[in-house]
Amino acid sequence: MAHFIPPTIQDNPEGWGPRSVPEKFKDMPFQPFSKGDRLGKVSDWSGNTYQDRRYMNKYNSQFGYGNQYSYFHEEDESTFRLVDNTKIQKPAYQRNRFRFNQLRQRQMQQRQQREAGGNANNQKPFTKLEKRKERERQRMQRNMQKQYGQSRFRWKERQMQNQQKRRDASVNVGETWEVLEEMDFNRLSKLKLPDIEDPVDLYKCGELLSYDRAYDRVSVKAEKPLKRFNKEFHKVTTTDDPIIRKLAKSNGNVYATDAILATLMCCTRSQYSWDIIAQRVGKNKLFFDKRDDSNFDLLTVSETANEPPQDEGMNSPHNLAMEATYINHNFSQQVLKQGDKHKFEKNNPFVQGDTGNIASVGYRYRKWNLGNNIELVSRTEHDAVLTASSGELSYINVKALNEWDYRCCNGVEWRRKLDSQRGSVLATELKNNSSKLAKWTMCALLAGSEYLKMGYVSRYNIQDSSKHVVIGTQQFIPKEFASQINLSVANAWGILRCIIDLCMKQKEGKYLILKDPNKPVIRLYSLPEGTFSSDEEEEDDDSGEEESSDEEEK
Repeated sequence: MAHFIPPTIQDNPEGWGPRSVPEKFKDMPFQPFSKGDRLGKVSDWSGNTYQDRRYMNKYNSQFGYGNQYSYFHEEDESTFRLVDNTKIQKPAYQRNRFRFNQLRQRQMQQRQQREAGGNANNQKPFTKLEKRKERERQRMQRNMQKQYGQSRFRWKERQMQNQQKRRDASVNVGETWEVLEEMDFNRLSKLKLPDIEDPVDLYKCGELLSYDRAYDRVSVKAEKPLKRFNKEFHKVTTTDDPIIRKLAKSNGNVYATDAILATLMCCTRSQYSWDIIAQRVGKNKLFFDKRDDSNFDLLTVSETANEPPQDEGMNSPHNLAMEATYINHNFSQQVLKQGDKHKFEKNNPFVQGDTGNIASVGYRYRKWNLGNNIELVSRTEHDAVLTASSGELSYINVKALNEWDYRCCNGVEWRRKLDSQRGSVLATELKNNSSKLAKWTMCALLAGSEYLKMGYVSRYNIQDSSKHVVIGTQQFIPKEFASQINLSVANAWGILRCIIDLCMKQKEGKYLILKDPNKPVIRLYSLPEGTFSSDEEEEDDDSGEEESSDEEEK
């Protein structure tokens, strides 16, 4: 009966592969080769196998010929030299090189024949029809060169400038700031925290207006100009919110606003730099704040596009952000019915006296249990209410997408495609404004809004950023829209929980979470005492006013 004898295998603990050359392969010559070399012959004794020049270099090796297999006689003198001592040149590895050269020669011959007055098939002069076709071809060629030649050069030049230009950080990093943690987006995108319990409502305040359904019928042919409203929008940070200060005494240990939470939870989609202050207070309390002099509340435009805007002047990133914020504020108030108000249990905490000039907003303070003794308290916002035919009220968030120049960022012209191909318009916006749309969706999910109303606002003239028109609206359900834009809610909660755990490990003090302007990285800095002292002075003033107001109430 036959027996199987296993081969001996050399163990290499330091790496992979054999540690020594096998006996049967010792002193064996080796000729280097390339995987792209053609295999068409076993051996060539004379070197004159192919007399035709077209096939002379067909089977040549990319590395040339070596002397591994050369014969040397032992009795040859050491002074022996060959008559031909020229170096063997390495042939260029170009497949289909002959076909390319043949095509070029044929084109040159045809061009010469045209210049001589003959056609490509024979040497007879052109007929009238052939002359007319040739003149038309040359005219179209000149027009194409005038139309696209210069623009292609400018496009390449602009592309090189975009690659070389680097973005600036949202805040200047001090020399004494110490980097405690560095989180890259690849690791953050793999985190998950599923099965978060439904939040608990702690406090409701503010007044909401009803949405006007007439704007659902707005189209490109039935557009409406964007009006201007002098309304006050309060974007109060966490520690300046009097309601959060009261709730911090008895509820939760982590506090933030919905805008701050959405930025942290959707940070893997961001390209521009942003920063958030994290304050560790007491034994186990954490506050997330924004800087007073930052551009945190400005909306980005074409942030995630292949070629984000980097021009100067009207279409600079900062001016486009100002324009987008202006459009959102006015659009969110224009689509509402004035006078039809829905009031929450409490009044707006940021308004004293007359509320006629205050924008429609409803605040809902909610608490989430994230496990491991972490309770998150956040202020969320609703923009309006939607009244159904049955009289049932639904809370909605109202946002606006703006078109600034369809020729940039691979966009499509809204006035031509919005009514007939709205899906392509939305797909382009999802690509160019992925971060902004993800944050809007996350804010709607945190607030518990039933619907997300999206408006399409375009410039009346591409060269004028002061006049705009509303050319369409669209309604989404936040949960369905999140799955449509590939926004994982479990991953968003996982990122937030990871950042909270890192901040909770730190000592009592002030820290900064900064998105690197040119890398997909988030860094946690330790701030020395006295950094952003203006914020601390304002907090002390507010706390003194709050204590005096509490004494008056008592």
